[in-house]
Order: sequence, then C-alpha cells, then structure tokens
Amino acid sequence: MNTEEFLRLIEKQRPCPQTLPKGLQAMWYDKKGDWSKAHEIVANASDADSAWVHAYLHRKEGDLNNAHFWYLRSGQPEFPGELSQEWEQITSVLLKKVNATHEC
Repeated sequence: MNTEEFLRLIEKQRPCPQTLPKGLQAMWYDKKGDWSKAHEIVANASDADSAWVHAYLHRKEGDLNNAHFWYLRSGQPEFPGELSQEWEQITSVLLKKVNATHEC
C-alpha cells in the first residue's frame, strides 16, 4: 500500500485500522480529524514508530516540549516543515514497513 492508496481508504471511509500497525492507525484517525483517537492509539505504545507519531501529534497540538520528548524517544529528528509535510513523511515511511502483500 502506498500513500495514495492509504488516502483513498481514508476518503472512502473503508480503512483497515485494526490490521495496520498502531502508528498507521493513528495517522489515519489524525487525517480524519480525530486527534484524540489518534493520540489514544499511540499514547501507551512502546515502539519507536508510535513514539514518532506521538511526537507529531503533540507538535500538531502545539505542545512542543512534549513533542520534543517523543521525538527523542522515537529516534527521529524534529521536523522543520509544515505539519502536512510531516504527515506525508511519517505515513510514507510507515507504509513502506508494511508487508507488500498486506490487504485490507
């Protein structure tokens, strides 16, 4: 699945969030405008990808100190660009990690 296919799933409201990794589930909900649900998904996750998404969500929220903490936990640098660009970057990287045969 690539970013365009992921966005089509979001538009059609026929996603497969339960079968995707937590980070991608959170990015899906964030794109749908449900920041709280996105945050809930990654808040207690311990993997680096979820920490990266968590950082992005706190940056979006405007809580830059908390975002900084989560960027450090994720091992990713703080993103210098627009939030929309960061959403694209994170989503693209996480989708590349999903098995090519993954079906929703």
